[in-house]
Amino acid sequence: MISLKRICNELEAEIHAEGDLAREVSKAVVGDLLSFIMGSDAEGAAWVTIQSHLNVAAVAVLKDMPIIIIAAGRAPAEDLKARCGIENITLVTARDSIFDVCIKLGAMGVKG
Repeated sequence: MISLKRICNELEAEIHAEGDLAREVSKAVVGDLLSFIMGSDAEGAAWVTIQSHLNVAAVAVLKDMPIIIIAAGRAPAEDLKARCGIENITLVTARDSIFDVCIKLGAMGVKG
């Protein structure tokens, strides 16, 4: 299990909504199609995406995902930041591509 704080540090991620940084994950899911994520085995996973709109928070709540990692230097919408704060979801952005974020997560021991 890897803490959200460690993930944020190792990705050099910018935190937009803090959530519970002590919470831990052991797996990640990657995808930009919200229906794909909803239909996946993503419960409790870290989510890596380039989607940055409000509906992302709804899917994260549905799947009990404690962290959303927006990759490729994309900026989150203000309403997404606010909703993640309300829902206690850690929302971060990473400059790295989705591929590179996944490599780093794998190196930390996070499974796909």
